[in-house]
Amino acid sequence: MYSNDSMPIEAVLFDMFDTLMLIEKDHAFYSPSLKKAHSFLVKNGVNVEFRVFRDAYIKARNALYVEADAKLEEPHFNCRISNALESLGYVNVESKVVAGATNEFCEGFMEYVRIDSHAKSALKKLRGKYKLGIVSNFAIPECVYKLLEKHGLDTTFDVVVVSGAVNKRKPAPEIFQKALKKLRVSAEKTVFVGDTVDADVIGAKTAGMKSIFIERRIQKDSENACPSQTIKSLNELLKAIKNC
Repeated sequence: MYSNDSMPIEAVLFDMFDTLMLIEKDHAFYSPSLKKAHSFLVKNGVNVEFRVFRDAYIKARNALYVEADAKLEEPHFNCRISNALESLGYVNVESKVVAGATNEFCEGFMEYVRIDSHAKSALKKLRGKYKLGIVSNFAIPECVYKLLEKHGLDTTFDVVVVSGAVNKRKPAPEIFQKALKKLRVSAEKTVFVGDTVDADVIGAKTAGMKSIFIERRIQKDSENACPSQTIKSLNELLKAIKNC
């Protein structure tokens, strides 16, 4: 635990999904979102059944992450679509078609995302007192920006760093450091708020930050990870920051 006489907090960084915004119904979004992407591709000349495309997509996604996992990289979602199409014989598909399919997946995904009921009030209390930012693991950075705009939060944050835009993902220290550099604040004066032990708590600690663990569900090793503070709801956030 960190003592209260440590450096005062100047910046608060947030994880995005299952911290500020909640993904409903577990991963039920995946199939309908992929179907939207497939429908767009069919309209643009990709003449394959959904089942065939889905299998090629899954194979392409898994192959990307065999290599990316070891380096904590995050290839943009476009790479999954492009590689899947190439494996089906559709080589050199226009980038705007690939991006369009990714956007359709994003639109499908967004239907399953809702903002936490305490997020806006919590952020309002923090705005002006601290520099604010987001560091999110997501392969479609444009989707994060769209969700922030949809919920009226696009001007709330001083920095938004998404793994798919920088090809690094938490818990890699580099993705946290990019946010800190843009905010011009030291790690020691920053607290990270997130819902996962490995990516958020341990990742933030490795980068030299304090951490607030929002306990959305029981996670293995959450106590052993020793977050600076643990909360159950974002309405406890301001007090937790002051106690860091």
